[in-house]
Amino acid sequence: MIDEKFLSELSAHIDECYIPDAVRMCRMSMPQSMQRSSAQEILCGEDDLLYDGDLGERIEKIDESFSEMLLRKIDEKGMTDVACYKKAHIDRKLFSKIRSDKHYRPSKATAIALALALELTLDETDELLEKAGFALSHSSKFDIIIEFFIERGSYDILEINEALYAYDQALLGV
Repeated sequence: MIDEKFLSELSAHIDECYIPDAVRMCRMSMPQSMQRSSAQEILCGEDDLLYDGDLGERIEKIDESFSEMLLRKIDEKGMTDVACYKKAHIDRKLFSKIRSDKHYRPSKATAIALALALELTLDETDELLEKAGFALSHSSKFDIIIEFFIERGSYDILEINEALYAYDQALLGV
């Protein structure tokens, strides 16, 4: 059995991550007594409906997965799957796993290699990495090097790997 206090904390965290900003702002303006009413629907504005207690309903409204976003971006860029995974220097079998399992969680290096292959902007790269559960951080040389190349519009993985190697960092697509 899951502790009710834990479920309440988890529910609050999911609210912070998954409910739209407009609904969150509406909730923040409510009196404290209304913010945690027991599993009842609270209306905010015309179309914003907030479910306050059913975790199952919240999970059903989960965002697009890494795999779904990747495949959408490939289509938007007018690339083929083959062109993408070859440019990312990743193996066909790995790409097949990503394509066939919408819940597949790649390594950070794989997600970055695919973002580079798609020539995503820094914001788009951050969004793709977030879908895989990662982020670029200024506390990591690897991440700073990746960010440096993306900001300059340089997406050649071999050139990036040379810089990573020069700073004794893990290489991409190897």
